[in-house]
Amino acid sequence: MAEARTLDGAWLRQHPLPQPHEESDKNARGRVLVVGGCTMVPGGVRLTAEAALRAGAGKVRIATVESTAIMIGIVMPEVAVLPLAPDPKGEIDATRTSLEREVDKSDCLVLGPAMSCAEQASALVGRLMQAVDETPLVLDAAALMAICDHAGRLRERRLPAVLTPHIGEIAALLGDDADAIEQDRAAAVRRCAERFGSVVVLKGAVSLVAAPTGELFSYSGGNVGLATGGSGDVMAGIAAALLARGAAPLQAALWSVWLHGEAGRRCAEAIGPLGYLASELLGFIPRVMERAA
Repeated sequence: MAEARTLDGAWLRQHPLPQPHEESDKNARGRVLVVGGCTMVPGGVRLTAEAALRAGAGKVRIATVESTAIMIGIVMPEVAVLPLAPDPKGEIDATRTSLEREVDKSDCLVLGPAMSCAEQASALVGRLMQAVDETPLVLDAAALMAICDHAGRLRERRLPAVLTPHIGEIAALLGDDADAIEQDRAAAVRRCAERFGSVVVLKGAVSLVAAPTGELFSYSGGNVGLATGGSGDVMAGIAAALLARGAAPLQAALWSVWLHGEAGRRCAEAIGPLGYLASELLGFIPRVMERAA
């Protein structure tokens, strides 16, 4: 089995991101649809949406529970909001949600950020899987915990999805103990990529990215400050923007890991190694991207 390749500047230069034409309008720059959120974590989808804009997407829409949609729209006038009916626990009610037409108007769908109900997330994944067969897809948070029932459909996708689990989530996806996975994280992320036919980002002190073809990359440029609430929501938004801009799934996943890590390094230098917020990563994303271009 091949060793992991280090994700570094040399790889990034060999695989530059698609750049919009100077005359591109906002639709041509990529349209992202973020589906997630709940009344307990109403602001998580805002982090994903802003990260997508900061990473170059031209247009972002947020579909979330109706009780928080107006608040998010006021805080983020740059996005459109789609209010969705909630269930009694304040989660998106998948049985009363129809988003297929919205997916058709998107260049990438992010499903799961700031959701906490795996049952509703599973129903959403099941309903939208056919609609997104040709649309780039990022699955995060609760959506990850819902995909075991949809592994076959994920493997059949023409375009691999991007999955962004932490150690606990990948343990659930593989039905293994988290401590056992820690003993061989490389084997676990490769197994997950093969099982779901997807590009898998295993987040951690050393992040690992595996493709269904068996390719494996490692990135160790992050820091412990990134282990904070909302940080994963930011990474999901970055990956979605890059997919919407035309990057291939593996390319988008690797660039999102690097941009996220480098933004964390800038925060650690400017604020301190601990205590910076996930929202403080956002302003550094375009600066890091410009430096790498």
